[in-house]
Amino acid sequence: MMEKHGCLLLHGFTGGPFEVEPLAEYLRSLGYECRVPTLPGHDQELHELGRVSWRDWLDAAAGEAYEMSRRYTTMDVIGFSMGGLLSAYVANRFPVRRLVMLNAAAIYVSPMMLIRDLAERIKEHDWEHWGRVKKVPLPATFQFMKLARYAKQCELGRVAVPTLIAQGQKDQIVHPRSARYIYNRLQGDKELVYFAQSRHMLCFEPDAPEVFRSVGRFLSPSHTF
Repeated sequence: MMEKHGCLLLHGFTGGPFEVEPLAEYLRSLGYECRVPTLPGHDQELHELGRVSWRDWLDAAAGEAYEMSRRYTTMDVIGFSMGGLLSAYVANRFPVRRLVMLNAAAIYVSPMMLIRDLAERIKEHDWEHWGRVKKVPLPATFQFMKLARYAKQCELGRVAVPTLIAQGQKDQIVHPRSARYIYNRLQGDKELVYFAQSRHMLCFEPDAPEVFRSVGRFLSPSHTF
């Protein structure tokens, strides 16, 4: 017997399920069944990241969506950063009811914002994020760039499911212009929301509670466009 409703959450490049788990917990409290997989190459120490290609990430996302489409009568997809690009690919191939893109990486790395963020982290003695970034193999970065180029050229303009685009205005990894770029290319009903106090890790920023509520409202069956 198929369960009623499922939600697939896809994390970002060099990250992991932890990036979206707070949102998954919030959605579970509202009654959603959430699946938060680990994408290929994203083991704890990123040892395998240099051995996978951008197509491996697409295939993994599609495989997860296929399994959920068999299990649930309806399915929503949420993608964070690189996961936002993967979520567009999924929405174009599976019966996705609604799509949420969080700081989706269509236009990435704003140098000035990156410098400002680094200065803040030095001041706060927060080196955990940068320690992980230093482990990223250069070939993996090229694979991410290939994925971003492919998604912009072949996927974003085809998305026709209702979509919520959420963007932190202080994002130091994905340029805030990325959200408007995506919004202008989507074909279906769409909403764009900016969060003034948020950097890249949207589920951990000061605006996170409002981000969660915005996603919850958007996914609600009673939500209208």
